[in-house]
Amino acid sequence: MKSGFGVFFAVAVTLSLSWLGFVVAPAVQLGSAKQTTVLISGDTWPQQRTGEATLGQQIYRANGCVACHTTQMRQDGIICDVVLAKPGKNPVAVTNLLSTLKLSGLTKDQADEVSQQISDKGGTAETHISATGPDIKNDWGVRRSVAADFLYDAPVQLGNLRAGPDLANIGARSASSLLMQHLYAPRSINQASTMPSYKFLFDVQKIGDAPSPDALKDLPKDAAPADGFEVVPKPEAKQLVAYLLSLHADVPLYEAPFTPAAPKP
Repeated sequence: MKSGFGVFFAVAVTLSLSWLGFVVAPAVQLGSAKQTTVLISGDTWPQQRTGEATLGQQIYRANGCVACHTTQMRQDGIICDVVLAKPGKNPVAVTNLLSTLKLSGLTKDQADEVSQQISDKGGTAETHISATGPDIKNDWGVRRSVAADFLYDAPVQLGNLRAGPDLANIGARSASSLLMQHLYAPRSINQASTMPSYKFLFDVQKIGDAPSPDALKDLPKDAAPADGFEVVPKPEAKQLVAYLLSLHADVPLYEAPFTPAAPKP
């Protein structure tokens, strides 16, 4: 009897501690999470989605998009490039020094050492940080995904299969018209795409006095409607595209730094 009670008590304690550690603690931690600050800026991250994008998130979920797409960028590490900001009062000495130094593809410690050498000669250097890894090389994004990116997601749809590309930064690399066409006729955008067509999110209607401003344009012949008809997105298609456009992880954060590209003049 005593032995049976001891076993029961030990199991109960073990399960309780596991529940507290794996359920309660993360819930408390995530429940208290707040917006974080963007590096080199006073802006906060992330921003709340619009109502249309929030509805689109549920359409993304209802249609099982998470089965074939992830929304989690990965990276292997970072590399640093040292850039001369100001030559200072002794530009000749700084220029001669630069010719002897490796300035790109450095670790953070190496970049700090190079910057210090430039500073010792009177110049001022900047360290530019870039993320590395296959996802970055594929131009899917500029940094890894972090917990803060999903603060306003309910539920979080990370996914674990990439039958299609990662979508964590799709809103920063695509346009509304392109996404609409991709939903309606995926292989008109990418001939190798395995994505099914979501034509049920669109209406094929007769053109009235004037074409609808929302009608899909430049559809290839095999996807275009009959003469006198047009393809118009339903509200659900607009909401889904609004959600996809809201997916962008393109700001530098403390836990995922990078140096944004300078704006073009």
